[in-house]
Amino acid sequence: MLRRLSVCATAAVALAALVAACGPRAVSRVAGLVHPGCLFDVNLAAKRPPLVALTIDDTPDAAGTPAILDTLRAYGAHATFFVISDQIRGAESVMTRIVAEGHEVGNHFTSGRPTIRLDSAAFERDLAEADAAIREYAPVRWARPGSGWYNRRMVRSMERSGYDCALGTVYPFDGTMGWSWLSRQFILANARPGTIVILHDRDERALRTAKVLGRVLPELRARGFEVVTLSELVAAAAP
Repeated sequence: MLRRLSVCATAAVALAALVAACGPRAVSRVAGLVHPGCLFDVNLAAKRPPLVALTIDDTPDAAGTPAILDTLRAYGAHATFFVISDQIRGAESVMTRIVAEGHEVGNHFTSGRPTIRLDSAAFERDLAEADAAIREYAPVRWARPGSGWYNRRMVRSMERSGYDCALGTVYPFDGTMGWSWLSRQFILANARPGTIVILHDRDERALRTAKVLGRVLPELRARGFEVVTLSELVAAAAP
């Protein structure tokens, strides 16, 4: 078990080094060319105000999500919360608050497992089951595969179900490396107009995300950025 964790940590550090060397936008665009069909970032025209989309994975968490919501409200920011539907039970009031405060919800399937491991039928069932639970609170446009891995088959399934696949450009590895200073510095170093930031909810990660946002959001605002939902970012790029 320790060896497996060590290998995972080493892989995460290696990936972080690659992203730092090449730039997250360059890496994400290569991934998008190899496996098209998912949104990684948005090309905003120069005349647009600088916008960054914030996305929060693995929500809701009855204990931690309110801290994230409090921080977003304090700085007038909005986010797209990617919901794991199995976590809604016991956190219904959190889901209601997410929507009431102007945030967007997305489909992150029923559990935290890597959805690329599911066959076609199981993938479609999982997507539909999560969809039914999430739509009780708000319409859903975006889907994000579990663990971020996807292929063309999965993209076609999402499209048939009326979904757009969304990943991101700025991922500070907060799901594998619990260093808030690293997440903060990574986001601030790589935020550009049109980028999509990925952070995580649930358990200790939720409070860490709230802490990171408490430092990142005022700095982004000082730089003139507005932090918005995915749909708001895409709408800003429309002709």
